[in-house]
Order: sequence, then structure tokens, then C-alpha cells
Amino acid sequence: MTQVNGKAVQLKEEADEPGWEVDPDDEWGVAVVETVGRQLKLRREALGMRAADFGTAVGYGEDMVYKIESGKRIPRPEFLDRADELLGAGGLLSAMKEDVKKVRYPKNVREIAKLEAQAVELGVYVGLSLHGLLQTPEHARALFEARQPPYSEEEVERLVAARMTRKAVFDKSPV
Repeated sequence: MTQVNGKAVQLKEEADEPGWEVDPDDEWGVAVVETVGRQLKLRREALGMRAADFGTAVGYGEDMVYKIESGKRIPRPEFLDRADELLGAGGLLSAMKEDVKKVRYPKNVREIAKLEAQAVELGVYVGLSLHGLLQTPEHARALFEARQPPYSEEEVERLVAARMTRKAVFDKSPV
């Protein structure tokens, strides 16, 4: 526990953030996350703020800040908003959320996600199974864990997190 603005808070660490790793084979994704990290670091250093102090202010551990700044971890949208505010970036860091959100999708799923965002109806009926966007995290995890050859535990968490992120299409208006 750490004190932030007089309140005890638990800082987010690597173990608290499954599914936010960058796929090293995704060149575009790596470039986006490295660019965001570089901007964060330059702005933080321009203010003379240490990574530990910045991490405490945004609710993240120092190691996590270094991983985000070095492009090894995908920053959460809330992190970018808070960092933008703390570093006085005038909305420039928050504006990167859209590209960072796309990096969460596995490279081979981005095109499907683009099509899903434009879809107006579901054209498949399967009576005994829930596919894709209608799955619960538990159901998606069970399907990914059943794959042969098996995915690693980290890959399963990344895939489940990406599938759950895609549910954002239900939040758009009009749907």
C-alpha cells in the first residue's frame, strides 16, 4: 500500500495487469506502444519527475511505469488520461487511446474487429454455443484452454482480455 493524496492505495503491478503485453511479432503494435511510451517518458522527464513519483501519482508501480515507457506494456486508457492530466499534455496523450486500443487486439483479429464494428446484425445461429462477442470471460477462457496444441497461460489471458475488449461494439450509439 502507498499513500496517494492522503489515501492508501494499492499500486498496479505486472501481476495485476494480465493481457496487456505487446505481441513482439506485431510491428505496427510495437511501434504504437513504443511511441506512446517515448512520449510519456519525454514529458515526465521534461517536468523533472522521477518514474517512482509519477507511478505513485497515477497509481502504478515504478516497474510498470518503466515497462510502459519502454514499450513493453500496453497502457490502459485510464492511465493515459491520468498521465495527460498530470504531465500537462493538453489532450495529446489521451488522444493516443484509440490506437492503443487497437493494439490490444491480436494482429490477425484487427480486421475482424473492424468488420464487427460495422455489423448491424448477427447472421449466425448456433443453439448450444455462444460465439465471440456473446461469450462470458469464463466461457472464452475454457475454449482457449481447450486448444491443441495448448496456449500458454499468458496467451490465454491476452486472448480472453482481447475478446472482452471487443464487446465495446455494444456500447456504441447507435448500435
